[in-house]
Amino acid sequence: MTSRQIASADYGLDAPGVVRNLVLGGIAGAVLWGSARLGLWSGQIAIPLSTDVLRIGVADSGRFFALVLPLTALWMVWESKIGKLRNRDRMLDRLAWTGNEQVLDLGCGRGLLMIGAAKRLSTGTATGVDIWQQEDLSGNRPEATLDNARREGVEARVDVKTADMRALPFADASFDVVVSRAAIHNLYDAADRAQAIREVARVLKPGGRALIEDIRHGREYEAVFRQSGCTGIERIGSRMEALISTVITFGSLRPATLLVTKAA
Repeated sequence: MTSRQIASADYGLDAPGVVRNLVLGGIAGAVLWGSARLGLWSGQIAIPLSTDVLRIGVADSGRFFALVLPLTALWMVWESKIGKLRNRDRMLDRLAWTGNEQVLDLGCGRGLLMIGAAKRLSTGTATGVDIWQQEDLSGNRPEATLDNARREGVEARVDVKTADMRALPFADASFDVVVSRAAIHNLYDAADRAQAIREVARVLKPGGRALIEDIRHGREYEAVFRQSGCTGIERIGSRMEALISTVITFGSLRPATLLVTKAA
């Protein structure tokens, strides 16, 4: 994959609404702190009590948010435009490819993993499914995915479908490989996430492999995979990076990457 191809394909901005809210929160924090520094207000909130007044300083908190929230937004933009491309190749290199695999990308978005897999295929096909929610990824639509495939030179080896990951329109044992990145967590109900994992196990061929990366719920996915006949489960990736992400996001992100093998 050349740098020219990387520049021409556009895999979108992850969680654009979150990025927007982080920027707005940073601006609000700067206004709180700056206005207090200029003497426009005390920088405190007074809460009357029965015998006294409780004063809470919020200006310093505003300075913290003015710094941290925009930096987090910048990190999310960098991750969307550069980091996830690098991580894609690290992920897919964990699989041994023959070139004739049938691959499914669950929640494919604009085709990041699907196209990366298609680059490793000769006679195989990579299929992506999504319901194209734009709050999860900017410009998320099948036309953008196919355009990226064309720009990356793999349009002949990919297919995209509109489908719910909880009810995949494929027969049992259809795929040699199933991949997914930061998609399953968008199902907010645990029962729905479990159903999606069961669908992954169902469409995998015996001996097939699943590579699932997500920002939370890793242990939950492991348990459902085991219940579904996928006993070979390995956590891959940097545990230190995962721990740092968990700490700096106060537990909001608990990333995990699972490499799963379905029993033959």
